[in-house]
Amino acid sequence: MLPLFDLMMRAQNGAATDAMAQQFNLAQEQAAKAMAALMPAFSSGLKRSAATPYDFGALMKTFASGDYTQYFEDMSRAFTPQGITAGNSILEQIFGSKEVSRAIAAQAAQITGIGQEILKQMLPVMADMLMGGLQKQTAGQMSAANPFGEAMQQATRKWLEATGFAPKKAEPTIFDNPFTQSMQAMFSAATGQPRQATTNPFTDNPFAKAFQEWMTPPAAAKPAEPSASASEAPKQFTDLVNAMFDSGLEVQKNYQKSLESIFDTYRAKDGGET
Repeated sequence: MLPLFDLMMRAQNGAATDAMAQQFNLAQEQAAKAMAALMPAFSSGLKRSAATPYDFGALMKTFASGDYTQYFEDMSRAFTPQGITAGNSILEQIFGSKEVSRAIAAQAAQITGIGQEILKQMLPVMADMLMGGLQKQTAGQMSAANPFGEAMQQATRKWLEATGFAPKKAEPTIFDNPFTQSMQAMFSAATGQPRQATTNPFTDNPFAKAFQEWMTPPAAAKPAEPSASASEAPKQFTDLVNAMFDSGLEVQKNYQKSLESIFDTYRAKDGGET
């Protein structure tokens, strides 16, 4: 699985930075820095949205509710009113309220020097791109970046290294195949699409099985003797989700702490604006 920032860099055949720069009248270095500053918030929001069976189920429903790949493949669609509306719906699911989005944009503005209003406008576009990229990746449709895209990604990494947002070195994890198989199964079930398979992903895949057991309401669960594997299932699934939604960036601790504080503050409020 690609970390979120690397995934986003593959949007529109690797031209994500260029497209964002043109749309918001920024230098490419500024666009890269802005996206890097906002990415940790998406990572934190997605991880928090997957913290309970109910919230994760809602997130998976959002994943399967529309064709977000169109925004990943052609970013000009993400800049349209329809694209912005779709992006704002995703932000509501991930961040919980407009207050969180505003606070995140304000925090990113402090570290980047880019106007808060521009960053607010970038958020729904990035939400579309990420959702589309996740859909393509979990469906096994992610193709290798073209030479132009690879060159843009290399340039972006150099810009980020000079501004304090160094990308992490991509390393394969044990969660790559199990998660892809699990998500393919869940997407197929949610969308009603046929899926050719010779095995049952929820019995042959330990991580998918952990998710299934975690999502099963206690009252509906069959009586079973306590086991070590059952008690470890929540941690297995948490590790899996954290691997999926890793930002892929090295972020200053104070900045990450400030972002987490935003979620803690506004999500603790009842009846927040949505």
